[in-house]
Amino acid sequence: MQKLEMIYEGKAKKVYKTDDPKLYIVDYKDDATAFNGQKKGQIAGKGVVNNTMTNIVFKKIEERGVPTHLVEQLSERETLVKAVKIIPLEVIIRNVAAGSFSKRYGVPEGQPLAKTVLEFSYKNDDLGDPLINDDHILALELATPEELELVRKYAYTVNDVLKEFFLERGLKLIDFKIEFGIADGQVLLADEISPDTCRLWDVETNEKMDKDRFRRDLGNVEETYLEVFRRVQE
Repeated sequence: MQKLEMIYEGKAKKVYKTDDPKLYIVDYKDDATAFNGQKKGQIAGKGVVNNTMTNIVFKKIEERGVPTHLVEQLSERETLVKAVKIIPLEVIIRNVAAGSFSKRYGVPEGQPLAKTVLEFSYKNDDLGDPLINDDHILALELATPEELELVRKYAYTVNDVLKEFFLERGLKLIDFKIEFGIADGQVLLADEISPDTCRLWDVETNEKMDKDRFRRDLGNVEETYLEVFRRVQE
């Protein structure tokens, strides 16, 4: 598979064309950002952790009937994926109050939610990724009703898989963000699932085991990513 020109560079990844128009190569970076890019830094080894962890988890999710863009891992940092057109929505699932949810609604961080919450935000850096509801999504034609229904269904399934997977490894899944894309008319889980995109707390200590260590200057960022990586590979 020949790697051609870069077509996209985001906060955490670069995407390259290949000699097959239906396949891309994703290259994971060590760059770290928070607060819509206002805070920037590097987490040594993050690209390796996030690439491999995403692929391990995506395989588990596929086993439960949710299709993903994963084709195969090429190296520690690179993965071959299906070329998808990203649906411009961040899909957020919350099991426990934390982060912006706690601030927005005045709920103490760590309080379990009586119902799993699914939120959408509009992927638009210029607008600050605002929260958006189903009517907005359909009015702005960001997704069709059928695509939106599948995204919801898949998101809840992903939550079920991840909660079980992480709990077996001593981690509580507090919340997470995922993205979906379209390839050949099919809705696929895309992007990544990693300590960058999930809030994970240690079951015994409630220690934060995710990017909040970078966001909140808690220290031991690289060590925490590696510890999560070690547990995921068990």
